[in-house]
Amino acid sequence: MVNNIKILVVEDDENLANNIASFLADFSEVDIENDGLSGKFAATENVYDLIILDIMLPEMNGYDVLKNIRADKINTPVLILTAKAEIDDKIHGFNLGADDYLTKPFHREELQARVKALLKRSGVLADDSTLKINNLEVNLNTHEIDASGKPITLNGKEYDLLVYLLQNKNTILTKDQIFERIWGFDSDTSITVVEVYMSNLRKKLRASKNDNLIKTIRNVGYIFQDDTEN
Repeated sequence: MVNNIKILVVEDDENLANNIASFLADFSEVDIENDGLSGKFAATENVYDLIILDIMLPEMNGYDVLKNIRADKINTPVLILTAKAEIDDKIHGFNLGADDYLTKPFHREELQARVKALLKRSGVLADDSTLKINNLEVNLNTHEIDASGKPITLNGKEYDLLVYLLQNKNTILTKDQIFERIWGFDSDTSITVVEVYMSNLRKKLRASKNDNLIKTIRNVGYIFQDDTEN
């Protein structure tokens, strides 16, 4: 996975869901749920950058899934992918909070293009595959990190953490959100690992005069913010 992007696909056709996951895998990690209730639970319990949602689902239809997650203040972009092609269906989807609507059958290239467009619109996917703040640049293709011409070396989760912070700069992230995104709720480690890695990341950024980018919000979490932008 290149960009540390996570997408949820809620689709009861398992073959189709697996095919969607396979052609999005070059730039994202994809979770799959095959019924509406499981999809709603996954959307509310995890942190995703995009949700691809079918309408005709067992247990709970896609409209109700969308209605429920929006009621829970989850603003993750939602792309409805369905065989329901009537204009009334599309209007209903948009009125419930969908960000895009694509009907089946579809061309995989169009789905991929729409997904990338939504990710770029939300600032998660960079047009040039480079994330920047202050004098810091991260190349998402090569994983190279540069600060005013000087390379910074990060290991595994340190790199994932930096990318996640950059993708959500100027946004407060709770420790729970960070832990779920980088380690996963089913990880054997403790949530205190977030503080450990955040401290290590600050130390490694200090030499490039970027340690002040990470700000602690007491009893809440962290925000990655460049004071010069304010």
